[in-house]
Amino acid sequence: MKQDKQVAATATMKDVALRANVSTATVSRALMNPDKVSQATRNKVEQAAIEVGYLPHTLGRNMKRNESRTILVIVPDICDPFFSEIIRGIEVTAAEHQYLVLIGDCAHQNQQEKTFIDLIITKQIDGMLLLGSRLPFDASKEEQRNLPPMVMANEFAPELELPTVHIDNLTASFNAVSYLQDQGHQRIACIAGPEEMPLCHYRLQGYVQALRRRGITVDPHYIARGDFTYQAGATAMEQLLNQPTPPTAVFCHSDVMALGALSQVKRRGLKVPEDVSIIGFDNIALSQFCDPPLTTVSQPRFEIGQQAMLLLLDQLQGHVVESGSRLLDCELVLRGSTRALQAK
Repeated sequence: MKQDKQVAATATMKDVALRANVSTATVSRALMNPDKVSQATRNKVEQAAIEVGYLPHTLGRNMKRNESRTILVIVPDICDPFFSEIIRGIEVTAAEHQYLVLIGDCAHQNQQEKTFIDLIITKQIDGMLLLGSRLPFDASKEEQRNLPPMVMANEFAPELELPTVHIDNLTASFNAVSYLQDQGHQRIACIAGPEEMPLCHYRLQGYVQALRRRGITVDPHYIARGDFTYQAGATAMEQLLNQPTPPTAVFCHSDVMALGALSQVKRRGLKVPEDVSIIGFDNIALSQFCDPPLTTVSQPRFEIGQQAMLLLLDQLQGHVVESGSRLLDCELVLRGSTRALQAK
């Protein structure tokens, strides 16, 4: 009995496909949009799902519900303070229109896959807001059309063809690095986020373009990668300070990594901004309370959440919402972590 329970708890869509001898695409269609498959295939898939423990017990009861007035928000990492204001913008706007918000943490995506799909096939959610660049489960373009209405906030992933609310990350990064150059810095390093994230790609491109515009060769040793955590920022800064010619300024892809970098500079007995100027990205609350306060790119996070929720509500009310970007403004907030390069 214990073994059966364990199988049921960890069953995936692939397990259903193997048991029913069909593709995962067919399983997805049969469960999420049963009108797209034959009755025989639907029966086979549902039976396989029951046998492997994938089909939720509440399916028959909840399929009759036409509207849940509940939204699922998929967050890449609920521990990242960056998302708090976006979620607040979503929740305030949702409440104004009598919708509830469920938060799904994608940091443990494999374990959550079944939970997310259960919410969809039992019609316990009316729509989804993605705060990252990926769906929390595998779905082809055809299968995505069978999903509830979706809007992407903060990220930009053109392959998903979703309405999207975000800032121009490339231009924001370009302007931040250009500001450091205007302050006399030439040895400017970058602590970048994960390579697979589209926004990190655009922020890195902004950094590269700013250097090239001033005729500065991009040194790969001045580019370190991190995963948006405090420790990653500290580790990356240590790597940069160990270069034969350390940078005089560092542009970070997030405030959390910038705070880690700032602490590492202090551990080395150096000073910010006297020895190293640091710029962050996001303008989280902590950025103004560190010592020195952090110069950063301020994103309109509440407004990103608000506008994404309004776009989703438009879809839920039957309005045609075109996919593509809705760009919001951002600004460089100057604080004590940067200053003009002093002649030595």
